[in-house]
Amino acid sequence: MSNILLVLFVVALAGGLFLLSYRLRQQTGLPGGRVGYSDTVAAGESLLAPRYGLVGKPDYIVWDNDRPIPVEVKPQRTAPQPYLSDVLQLAAYGLLVEEKYGQAPPYGLLRYANANFHIDFTPQLRGYLLHIMAQMRASLQARDVPRSHEHPARCAACGFRDICGQSLAE
Repeated sequence: MSNILLVLFVVALAGGLFLLSYRLRQQTGLPGGRVGYSDTVAAGESLLAPRYGLVGKPDYIVWDNDRPIPVEVKPQRTAPQPYLSDVLQLAAYGLLVEEKYGQAPPYGLLRYANANFHIDFTPQLRGYLLHIMAQMRASLQARDVPRSHEHPARCAACGFRDICGQSLAE
């Protein structure tokens, strides 16, 4: 009788742990694959894409049906739609993942505090990312780069505000 109770207890415990694991996975918004890379606990290795001049560390790479999926987590961010800068960061991680594993991920995941966003890596997104990267490289070579916004709060938080001739901060 005690052996049967022990077996029932172990089965119930295993079922409870499985259910808890399933619910936690649903809350994170991650696909059901295994996590193959993480930069959230210990410092993960940097991914390199020399032909694009990129180095970076996605928060996670999850394997979904033998496809690497980059995941970027923004725990303090809340928004009804993903910010373009976050989408481009995720797309850059897509390029890094493609270089590392030899296969382009079909999509990436952005996790905000209030929502998960599935971002398809389309040829249009890739082209736009490469265009923005070219503009950034050109700006690095320029002697004078105009301010890209009209937000005094951004200037107030900028590390260059004391030497910038275009600062909006008082």
